[in-house]
Amino acid sequence: MLLLRVLLLLLFFALSSPAFAAERRTAVVDAVAKARDAVVNIRTEQIVRRRSSPFFGFGDSLFDQFFGEMMAPRSYKTQSLGSGVIIDAEGHILTNAHVVDKASKIYVALPDRHKELEATLVGKDDRIDLAVLKITEEADYAYLPPARSDDLMLGEQVIAIGNPLGLGHSITTGIVSSIKRRIPIDKSRSSIFIQTDALINPGNSGGPLININGELVGINTAIARQAQGIGFSIPINTAKRVMGDLINYGRVRRAFLGVVPGNVGASFVRSHGDAGVLVVELSADAPAEQAGVQVADVILAIDDIPVSSTEQFFSLLQTYTPDDRLKLSLLRGMDKLEKNVALTDLPQGYVLSYAVRVFGFSLQQRRQGLLIDNVVTDSSADRAGIRRGDLLAKVDGIELTDLAEFEKLLEDRLGRQSLPFLIVRDNRGYLVELP
Repeated sequence: MLLLRVLLLLLFFALSSPAFAAERRTAVVDAVAKARDAVVNIRTEQIVRRRSSPFFGFGDSLFDQFFGEMMAPRSYKTQSLGSGVIIDAEGHILTNAHVVDKASKIYVALPDRHKELEATLVGKDDRIDLAVLKITEEADYAYLPPARSDDLMLGEQVIAIGNPLGLGHSITTGIVSSIKRRIPIDKSRSSIFIQTDALINPGNSGGPLININGELVGINTAIARQAQGIGFSIPINTAKRVMGDLINYGRVRRAFLGVVPGNVGASFVRSHGDAGVLVVELSADAPAEQAGVQVADVILAIDDIPVSSTEQFFSLLQTYTPDDRLKLSLLRGMDKLEKNVALTDLPQGYVLSYAVRVFGFSLQQRRQGLLIDNVVTDSSADRAGIRRGDLLAKVDGIELTDLAEFEKLLEDRLGRQSLPFLIVRDNRGYLVELP
């Protein structure tokens, strides 16, 4: 009887030993173990300042005109939570831009530390929804280097790690259902995502998507909260293209291709079976022209990602920098061609010359704002009734006060058809669409 008890005890300890647990160690467990030390929780603080009205129930804007002195300024803090992944030993963190939007303070919590560390914003791009942070405390940090996403396979298992609702590390698994899913971001932009069925919550935003080998293949983003059982991640190949600019310049520089595109007609799609964008205009000596692109070519895809509208064309092009190369898939007549293009910086003065060529007016900076300096005869501006001496107040709903603001705004909208312009004459405003 005693011998039987001893044997049972030995069997119990054998079954509960680390050796038995090791038999349950899967590839997912190994992948998480490899990546988890590089995943951080991000907490941001935003200082909101406003005046408080002594008149309960009335809007500040009305009473501010009459009781400004009685309305004491107040401030309060708001907080938001998200995730990020350390991508180098120096402590650079890749996350979503919306995670740190308008943050006055950024704190990160590492898995192996009991206190939060402060981080600074190095650079971000809201169009791509990517940001790079830097931990202020110098140390040798555990990190997960960007791998590649262009070799992902449909049905491949992937793992999302993040910080949903501030509860600490959360791990979800899924399979890849699309590697090039195009999702609209707003009325004028779309982006390409990896689509999986790994659950992604708002707190997971900015966290890593890893493959079964523990390699960083995407940055999770909660862009479709209403979607059940669907997760989206920014491909790491997209992130790698812009990370250098975010670190070195604090923003993503505008890459210059030198193409003004237009939409193809329905008859083209019916006859060819392909959608695309028509090359309407080529800038002389631009990268596209030097690569052999011609006016009237139809661009079918950029780096094998189909483009069927000017919106898709520009949304995809904005993920490239002047140091990148891309492949254009073209249709010329009945022949399909491929052209490799080396992108460059936007030429000096290109934006202002574009405004003259496309919209038909030039601007001059004056004390009272931006004045129409010249209107090209029979241009879009001329046909819309714009005159020399008119004041340009807004473009696309954004108020402008100097030429640099106009150039920056138009740079982000090059080739977009069409734009609303608010023109002021004799203290009266006129909204016109150009071209």
